Amino acid sequence: MDTITLTGVVLLAQPFGEYDKRLVLLTRECGKITVFANGARRPTSSLLAVSNTFVFASFTLVEGRSSYRLLSAEAVAYFTELAACQPGVYYGYYFLELASYYGQEGLEAAATVNLIYTSLRAIVKGKVSLPLLRRIFECRILGINGEFYFPDGITRADGEAGRAIGYCLSAPPTRLYTFTLSREAEKEFTEAVVRNLKRAIDRRFHSEMFLEED
Repeated sequence: MDTITLTGVVLLAQPFGEYDKRLVLLTRECGKITVFANGARRPTSSLLAVSNTFVFASFTLVEGRSSYRLLSAEAVAYFTELAACQPGVYYGYYFLELASYYGQEGLEAAATVNLIYTSLRAIVKGKVSLPLLRRIFECRILGINGEFYFPDGITRADGEAGRAIGYCLSAPPTRLYTFTLSREAEKEFTEAVVRNLKRAIDRRFHSEMFLEED
């Protein structure tokens, strides 16, 4: 039996059958894939803790025709503390939905996996307001996918908002959530991001209804 080990994050975990789970993973190496975790809902299963949303791990899998089967996983982070972050946990779900929207099988997703990890840590730390954290995430993921364009009248060197956009598109992931903006600059930054979102994405996500209004 040939196995493969992929590193990534659980975007979605759903019950499947009586004791199993169906997972959607975003992996650095192979992008978005579907994985079945047999017996993961049994209390004694070694897959119980690693078959949940937000878990980052190295997953050992067997590849099938259209999906994978999970054999084992070595967790890096569980992010169980997100459950106590209200309403931050809903921002986390929104980030996963947005990442899933862009995820494709066979297209490596290291940049997005890193972005999710950094963003969930930022939610837990609570040092950046959730509305600003959301717009930074959106700006960066649009940039990763080549879908962020500077609005007319704004450049990388054009005032506080323009510099913020440039920083979001190019900063190392670990330094992404290290700035704040004046009220006026944040408003301009938000408007630029929202304009790009409306142009690039043709749907609304379920988790958006739980997010705070900017």
